[in-house]
Amino acid sequence: MQKRRAFLIFLLVAGAFAFSLPQFGRFFGFRSPWFALDVMLCFLGLVAMARPFYLLPLPLSLQVLQAWETDGRLYRKLGVPQFGILLRRTPLRFLNREVYLAASDAARAAVPAQLETAEAAHWGAALLLLPYLLYLVKINWWSALLGMVAVQVFGNVYPILHLRWVRCRLERVAVQRSRKWVPTGTR
Repeated sequence: MQKRRAFLIFLLVAGAFAFSLPQFGRFFGFRSPWFALDVMLCFLGLVAMARPFYLLPLPLSLQVLQAWETDGRLYRKLGVPQFGILLRRTPLRFLNREVYLAASDAARAAVPAQLETAEAAHWGAALLLLPYLLYLVKINWWSALLGMVAVQVFGNVYPILHLRWVRCRLERVAVQRSRKWVPTGTR
């Protein structure tokens, strides 16, 4: 019943986006950076609204964490942990509550899948915005390009890096816990 309700809400939101996006484009112009930003945000919003009944899959090539990622040096140099602190200590935390660890085991078990879905959403949004960035280069609209690159970096690239960093940390904790586990009766 909850999935059906979530699906109906998703359809309402998708309908609202389908109606408002062309209106937004007519008002600001379909080539406007504001329209491109709105398209990206609508995509992220639809993925978020679909979460109760559909988790956007992360491609297999992106699911695997690389060795250079798990040591964390590059992430620390890029300030990814500080970006995570910014996310946790500001209202940005409420954009995606599903990626935070909860007290219950069931909620905790769902976090890795939610992290991958959030990462997939930001990869999709980044790819969706890429042709527009190339268009801005083609028409030499450098001020708009600078603004949209900032949107791409802080709205998609850093969230992707942070989500991968968190997945690395969770994987490290899971490995440590599995090493400490001793089956009953073997002590």
